[in-house]
Amino acid sequence: MDSSFWALVGLLIFIGILVYVKVPGMITKALDGRADKVRSELEEARRLREEAQAVLADFRRKTQSADEEAEAIIAQAKAEAERMTAETEAALDEMIARRTAAAETRIAQAEAQALGEVRARATDIAIAASEALLTEQAKGKAAAELIDSSIADVKARIN
Repeated sequence: MDSSFWALVGLLIFIGILVYVKVPGMITKALDGRADKVRSELEEARRLREEAQAVLADFRRKTQSADEEAEAIIAQAKAEAERMTAETEAALDEMIARRTAAAETRIAQAEAQALGEVRARATDIAIAASEALLTEQAKGKAAAELIDSSIADVKARIN
């Protein structure tokens, strides 16, 4: 017999032993287990991908919300700064007006006081001049009475 015949017989015996020991079933079972494992890994990968997309979408929403909030805060800060600037300018204008009015009042008071002092001084000088003039022109007791009554009359009119 030929060696290829014995090789064929050996191969058939080997295949028969494999079938008897149920190697094809074990291989199928191992391949099915591997397929199930790959399927579960794919399912896990799909679930993780969906979860990552959900997290990404949530992150984008939060980023957009944070951007909008930052813009709102900036707008509010600008409005507050403008309001404070307007208030400060108004307060400054008011303070300048008050100080100007106070200075004008003090100037008017100083003018009035100076005018009063000048009038009083002029009155005193006029009285002294009148007294000196009358003293030279009038002599005696009648002259003294006339001078005193004139001085009193002038003082009464001035005050």
